[in-house]
Amino acid sequence: MTSKLLRPALAAALLVSLGGCVVAPYGYGYGYGGRDPYAAEDGPVVGVAPPPPQYEVVPAAPGLGYVWIGGYWGWNLGRHVWIGGRWAMPPAGRSWVPGSWGRYGDGWRYRGGYWGRR
Repeated sequence: MTSKLLRPALAAALLVSLGGCVVAPYGYGYGYGGRDPYAAEDGPVVGVAPPPPQYEVVPAAPGLGYVWIGGYWGWNLGRHVWIGGRWAMPPAGRSWVPGSWGRYGDGWRYRGGYWGRR
């Protein structure tokens, strides 16, 4: 009898606890404490140069006004990983400035792309 009442109660508690969850991409206005949410982010300094960019087939735009943000080599778990490009709608008065890898001391650092003012 207890198990018949306990399961629905647990399911209801789970739904209520997850009801307030928000999944938001890092770097888009959450936790910036007054900083510009469109500012570029610097990655870690790594000892391995990135490979050459990969060729990407750019699909048709999903609509008018979208801009293509090309893919780039990111750094994850001690190695370079390719992050594929995507279409995005620019914020009002902004244009996309691509990120790039550059020398930083004895290593390499990725400076992320950002939405710059026009």
